[in-house]
Amino acid sequence: MSRSPRWLLKYSALAASFAIVLAACGGSTTSTAPSTAPSTAPVSQAPASAPASASAAAYDGMAYPATAIDCANRPVDAKGNKYSGEFSQIKAVDQYTVEFDMCAPDVAFLQKIAFATNGIQDSAWLTAHAADKSYVRTMNGTGPYMFKEWVTGDHITLVANPNYWGDNKPIAQTLIFKWADTAEKRLQDLQAGPTTADGIDNVAPDDFDTVKNDTSLQLLPRDAFSTLYLGFNVNDAPWDNEKIRQAIAKGIDRKRILDLFNAPGSTVADYFTPCTVAGGCEGDPWYTYDKAAAISELKAANFDFSKTYDLYFRPKVRQYFPNPPATATEIQAQFKSLGIDLKIHTEDNNTYLTNSNKGQYSLFLLGWGGDYPDMTDWVDYHFGIGAQDAFGKKFTDLTTLLSAGASELDATKRLDIYKQANNLIKQHVPMIPLNHAASAAAYQADVTGAQASPLGVDIFSVVKPGDRNQIVFEQNAESAGVYCGDESDGDSLRNCEQVYDTLYAYKIGGTDVVPSLASACTPNPDGTKWTCTLRQGVKFHDGTDLDANDVVATLAAQWDPNNPLHVGNGGTFDYWGALWGGFIPKK
Repeated sequence: MSRSPRWLLKYSALAASFAIVLAACGGSTTSTAPSTAPSTAPVSQAPASAPASASAAAYDGMAYPATAIDCANRPVDAKGNKYSGEFSQIKAVDQYTVEFDMCAPDVAFLQKIAFATNGIQDSAWLTAHAADKSYVRTMNGTGPYMFKEWVTGDHITLVANPNYWGDNKPIAQTLIFKWADTAEKRLQDLQAGPTTADGIDNVAPDDFDTVKNDTSLQLLPRDAFSTLYLGFNVNDAPWDNEKIRQAIAKGIDRKRILDLFNAPGSTVADYFTPCTVAGGCEGDPWYTYDKAAAISELKAANFDFSKTYDLYFRPKVRQYFPNPPATATEIQAQFKSLGIDLKIHTEDNNTYLTNSNKGQYSLFLLGWGGDYPDMTDWVDYHFGIGAQDAFGKKFTDLTTLLSAGASELDATKRLDIYKQANNLIKQHVPMIPLNHAASAAAYQADVTGAQASPLGVDIFSVVKPGDRNQIVFEQNAESAGVYCGDESDGDSLRNCEQVYDTLYAYKIGGTDVVPSLASACTPNPDGTKWTCTLRQGVKFHDGTDLDANDVVATLAAQWDPNNPLHVGNGGTFDYWGALWGGFIPKK
């Protein structure tokens, strides 16, 4: 069978990376691919050779796992944990067709596949950069911008992709991400003029009017599509007592926190999920503030008031968390009014999410900015069968409902499921939802095309920075890494969204999904199989052609802990389990 030399090289490298796993599944083994050292230089734009015309019969498509998982008889890992994921197999049917075989329908499949962690990687490049984790510091995508450099502690620079396949070709030829951890510093940099910053994220609520009244600036409000919460690890005493968690829920004055720290348009969270999401506000609203009842119930539950307990937070400003230190101090004061002493701990921005997801904090402040407008994004990520361990043990009654809700095609039945689920979240109190916070970005007045997406997906290729050829955007913190298959903070994901494309994408500035690298993804009648057709002629930044095996390799690297490409940054791959239910059992 004939292939172009470039395609043969790509396929050989991919097969090498899967040798360990595929050998066990009946696959063939090839020689290993060389490792590539990290680089801060621009990714090469050398043109690729023309793709060979290959029929489906001549195409060596990858299938992962090579033998499909039996959804009726799910495999277990070495510890006896049963596979909980949605996929039974992902396979390259031919050079431009990928098939997703599902264990159950997924109503939100297109919204999930559009998320930034599913940005498609070149399979050979992924193989070359996984072993030494160099892909944490450099990128090779198909998107409108290409990676140039990352100067630690200062900036990340992207440059326009002259061969971008899509309609939204970059207007500005250079995009620079900078960061400052206080809203005051970000606003000062914006006020200093476009040589310092063209735009900033998360304007402090007290500065909204300052920006509005400055004719050289513009304020872009972002809807309150987020939740700040106080989390419990329910494995750890004293928070392992549900009665104690319920009492604390009554003893927190959530409106006071909202009034002290949040911007106009924010609301007290009576449910974990905002009401703009179908199912978000079904069921009973959250506990009413009643300090006397809280103290009485704590005493009835034999709470130990003699001890000092630990509260963890990270100082990083997020749309849901405009003033982390002051909010933590207010929580401490409210606990004190209940007779409980807290010691506050500040943790490193770049490790906080990883540590939290491993269940290392007993009591902690964190939040969530919506990724797509479906209940699965909110409740499955935090409380579902594939969720990480931040809240400790899973509640089986809740995970059973959430799995049913994710696959229920009848809208009325789905709402009833989420009514029951919301009531169970209130009963179990794995966290206390505090508020749904509105926020805003700000830009120089002459910038056009900028967005304040409710999903935080701000696309810079359509932004025109006045008469300048460069955009400088200042975010909240330095990226933790740029291999976003294993990142979960918004600053890292924002960087990746400019460089990597997904099969579907969120409409610019909105929440609807539209085709991207796939010209179409269509389900079979019962929703248990999705078939995606890729666009032809799309190239990665290094000139390699996009094909179906790249899609399989990208997703398999996250899905399978046995895969030699399952390396990542922190190694938790938080979003995979949350989006798709779970990982292939680790041997």
